[in-house]
Amino acid sequence: MAQLALPDEVEVVNVGLPMFADAIRDQGRPVQHVDWRIPAGGDLAAVAALGRLYGDHAAAIDEANAEVVRRLNEGVPQLVGISTVADAVPGYEGRMILHSGPTLPYLDHCDPLRRSMRAAVVAEGWASDVEEAGGLLARGEITLDAANHHDAVVPMASAVGPSQPVFVVENREGGTRAFSSINQGPGEVAWFGRETDAAIARLRFLAEIGGPAIRRIVEAAGPLDILAIAAQGITMGDDLHMRTQAATNLLTRTWLPHIAALPDDAREPFAQYLGGNHLFFLNLAMAAAKSLQLWAQQVGGSSIVTTMSRNGTTFGIKLAGSSDWHITEAPPVGEAMYYSGQGPETSAKDIGDSAVLELTGMGGPAAGGSPAVAAFLGGTMADAAAATEGFQAICAGRSSRFTLPPMGFVGTPLGVDVRKVVELGITPKVTTGILHISDGSGQVGAGVAAAPVECFVSALHDLDRRLSGSGQG
Repeated sequence: MAQLALPDEVEVVNVGLPMFADAIRDQGRPVQHVDWRIPAGGDLAAVAALGRLYGDHAAAIDEANAEVVRRLNEGVPQLVGISTVADAVPGYEGRMILHSGPTLPYLDHCDPLRRSMRAAVVAEGWASDVEEAGGLLARGEITLDAANHHDAVVPMASAVGPSQPVFVVENREGGTRAFSSINQGPGEVAWFGRETDAAIARLRFLAEIGGPAIRRIVEAAGPLDILAIAAQGITMGDDLHMRTQAATNLLTRTWLPHIAALPDDAREPFAQYLGGNHLFFLNLAMAAAKSLQLWAQQVGGSSIVTTMSRNGTTFGIKLAGSSDWHITEAPPVGEAMYYSGQGPETSAKDIGDSAVLELTGMGGPAAGGSPAVAAFLGGTMADAAAATEGFQAICAGRSSRFTLPPMGFVGTPLGVDVRKVVELGITPKVTTGILHISDGSGQVGAGVAAAPVECFVSALHDLDRRLSGSGQG
């Protein structure tokens, strides 16, 4: 019998648990780890749906997805004007408040959003104080609806009434138009879940001074290519969600001559507001993203997510070609940095329409280019790059306009594919602020919220039903 001889050199491919790869690596031997996981976490119904969507329907889905990615990548949203909710937003009528996230009865909304709703009601003059406003809202005397139902998006705990100014953003290639409120700024403001006199005064300032000032500026400056500025901001370290300083500064420079030409009674207060608002560009980027997604939404038979929104209580998504929400409980915000004395126990759940950015190549997909965001993801640029790569694993394409210098100018991931999300169990991670859960004190930190997989599984089954009639809920 021949004597068994062990090899002198060993190279290993490890599939599955990473601890085995680590053990080999610790012994100084080369190892390639394959991050394999059970598809769909072993959910047999989801695996069967994936088999059909990657099988018989794959070619049609891939063709639809390519068109969705093209629309998200090639549309050129432009700021063309400033109007008000009442005058511009489609479907707005009566005494209505538009808010972030899917719709819920007033008392089912989280504390910060209820406070913002009350502040909006007082700012509109429908109530004399927040207590009276709460009574009107609880009795259903004021209609509540999702901004997303009106081609609009609002960040964090925003709630806006008819007098509030909105950006009017036009995507001429797709014939779509989207809207977003004007960013209220940091500090004592309603979109952070505050209902103080100062928060109400800021809403009135935007209606009476801020909005009209921006209208004058846009009329003088002409249409603004929003995502051209966003692209520059990303190369300068913005992710365009958690950090928008560079894009806000670029926009301020572009508008500076027109700011200087404002009437005397508007110039100084508007300059003070803009100079203290590093998040001003956020709402512009959101409206631009929404205009592209309204175009992408028109493509049937796609597995790409075109709506992703949260209200602090629930988290909802929609797929291209479908108007149906898929809703589950909102997640907490993890990987967080908190203000002194704050922590998970004082934090509200994930909130806002701003996840529209993650679906358009901004926010989490751009993390790999942002040192500021890296601080929330482990502290190194390698951690930030891993966040971008995590998005690429679940996306159908890459952006040609948003590139990341620290990653070799690679394009940001674009087009979240529900099939990949469910198959891999990797959900989008949203960079976001954190509000206090109950005391109305406003922002308590910032971090990263991982979207819950349940709504993606629901959307997968819905797509399967629509395409093959054999999906299972």
